[in-house]
Amino acid sequence: MSNRLGELLVRQKRISLEQLRAAQESQRSDGVSLGYALAKMGVITDEEITEFLSQQYRVQAIDLSEYEIEPEVIKLIGQDVAERHKIIPVSRAGSSLIVAMADPSNLHAIDDIKFLTGYNVEPVVASEAAILAAIERTYRAPEISYDDIMEGFDEDEIEVAGDEDDINLVDLERATEDAPVVRLCNAILLNAIKRGASDIHIEPYEKSFRVRYRVDGVLHEEMKPPAKLKNAIASRIKVMASLDIAERRLPQDGRIKLKLGKGREMDFRVSALPTLFGEKIVLRLLDKSNLQLDMTRLGFEEKALADFKKQIHQPYGMVLVTGPTGSGKTTTLYSALAELNQPDTNISTAEDPVEFNLQGINQVQQHDDIGLNFAASLRSFLRQDPDIIMVGEIRDFETAEIAIKAALTGHLVLSTLHTNDAPSTVTRLLNMGVEPFLVTAAVNLVLAQRLARRICPDCRVEVPTDPQALLDVGFTEDEIGSVQTYKGAGCRTCSDKGYKGRIALYEVMPFTDRLKEMVLQGCSSAELKEEMISEGIKSLRMSGLPKLAEGVTTIEEVVRVTTADRS
Repeated sequence: MSNRLGELLVRQKRISLEQLRAAQESQRSDGVSLGYALAKMGVITDEEITEFLSQQYRVQAIDLSEYEIEPEVIKLIGQDVAERHKIIPVSRAGSSLIVAMADPSNLHAIDDIKFLTGYNVEPVVASEAAILAAIERTYRAPEISYDDIMEGFDEDEIEVAGDEDDINLVDLERATEDAPVVRLCNAILLNAIKRGASDIHIEPYEKSFRVRYRVDGVLHEEMKPPAKLKNAIASRIKVMASLDIAERRLPQDGRIKLKLGKGREMDFRVSALPTLFGEKIVLRLLDKSNLQLDMTRLGFEEKALADFKKQIHQPYGMVLVTGPTGSGKTTTLYSALAELNQPDTNISTAEDPVEFNLQGINQVQQHDDIGLNFAASLRSFLRQDPDIIMVGEIRDFETAEIAIKAALTGHLVLSTLHTNDAPSTVTRLLNMGVEPFLVTAAVNLVLAQRLARRICPDCRVEVPTDPQALLDVGFTEDEIGSVQTYKGAGCRTCSDKGYKGRIALYEVMPFTDRLKEMVLQGCSSAELKEEMISEGIKSLRMSGLPKLAEGVTTIEEVVRVTTADRS
């Protein structure tokens, strides 16, 4: 239908011939349908294509999000058939089956469904994106019930070990293969993926045991398995991560890779830490399919993005990204590398751990136990004819010294530091022992960032605006009259949390001549911040205010992730 659809849209003057050719090129290169390519280009919306097809083929257009499809109807057509033909059964009426189709002229699909089900097929039209979302929603495996899993346990068999120092390894190995333990661990991992969690915390205490998920930067308790299961669950996770289950006194690190079908893989970074009442297991979820490498969609404001792009395209110097763990530093650096990754550029990275594999970039996993640390990797990189070097984190003077020397000898160096804001990065480098004149000579730009939770778009509602709260957060008297505040009421989409997804707040500080002069004079980070703001550079708190005014986030979130600017 693609060619036919394109011809009809051009004939009706909905799109131009040039737009059609560009969409056809995108269709060939990306392997998507013409309608999807046109919608992605922004030439025409999904809804307009659906309405157009409805008029052309004289079939009804429907909004699939309004339909709750019965399980009996779904069972009539298998998921593979639905995905192949981009169709989904909607309802049954007598001997007729109403089927939503992205292409209502596809007679082959209609005949196929008629043969498989024995029903007469009545097509209705829906957008391809809506059909794919409905397939994902209706065919996905039902969530495993914790109560169902626990039914498989015999209370007499749950006890894995009595005294913490007297573990029977044979019993422990047997427990890790016990079907209910395996199912419970699988459920913990799969439910975390479905919830969009970034971390899983499995925590033993004296008389309790709990599993928590970090979703959108905030921890939520998910379940409380019996405390007697703590050794079996910890050991099962360690077996999956290829760790030593006999070693329970020392920290261990490993990795689990899950294949989820459709070519999608999920990596879990596993950390086991001995605590007073057993091993605490923390798993960090690394989902490459959700990695956002388009800098224009990360949340940068126009000037901040222009400043950042200008400095990462410099031939040499250092760009530092700062913030606490989980603030999105890696995503920002990977986005920069993706933009810089060209056939004529040699890029090497030293990471601990390598979170995502990037095509065309030489990534080196650090192994401190054999002496391969950031400093050793950096020395080796300088003998590898590099153009751009990325260091996962500057932790000590040795790494900082080599990185700065590289930045001063014709290389662009990207790295991260753990500091509270951009100006305090200078103080951190000076505390490490780096000379002030080296800091001013090497550092081009410092970017500090935080992640604030987004208000769920499906349940966003206006709330009364508190003028004093707006003043306290940083708005002026003149501004508060035009600001309307919102919150999420809580719905199924956001699991009644009121928030869904996160938005980044940025403090992008180019090293201007005046700031360099102040560093050489020994000025404090507070004085540097004051100068930064006077030069028109937005602080983290100031970066949050437009997001608040646009109804993207809440006052509580801006206050949670940023500090007030001291005047």
